[in-house]
Amino acid sequence: MSEEQQPVFSIEKIYVKDLSVEVPGAPQVFLQQEQSQLEIQLQQQNAKVADGLYEVTLTVTVTAKSGDKTLFLVEASQAGIFQIRNVGDENLGAVLGMLCPNVLFPYARETVSDTVNRAGFPPVNLAPVNFEAIYQQRLAQQQQQQQQQQQQQRAPGPGVEIAR
Repeated sequence: MSEEQQPVFSIEKIYVKDLSVEVPGAPQVFLQQEQSQLEIQLQQQNAKVADGLYEVTLTVTVTAKSGDKTLFLVEASQAGIFQIRNVGDENLGAVLGMLCPNVLFPYARETVSDTVNRAGFPPVNLAPVNFEAIYQQRLAQQQQQQQQQQQQQRAPGPGVEIAR
């Protein structure tokens, strides 16, 4: 295999693409000792930005609630530009869906923890995420949707009765 055909994966840049924090109940929220429940959501997007260069964005949303009251909401979009070359189409999805988010997650975790702390709350330490399982789950859902669409296309349409 020549050097030109060797798979290439490199991190070109890692950055915070978007960051927001809301503390809707301040300052009263800091005067009360309330236990909060955390809700954590992850979203991932990727886009080709140039030949062999891809931007992957991992968005982490952390909402702390006490009852129906929101104590704080932090949303951090951690992004990276990755050089990915000589990887077949069959493997590109896995690189973008598993490898890149695994690189970005520690940065997103630190950004969220630091932001929550700067908002006046104890830091939130996000548990590790299994991006392989998330990717496999997404693939299975896509395959199931495709099968359902194929079945709907094959199913005969409703019969039409002609009155005589």
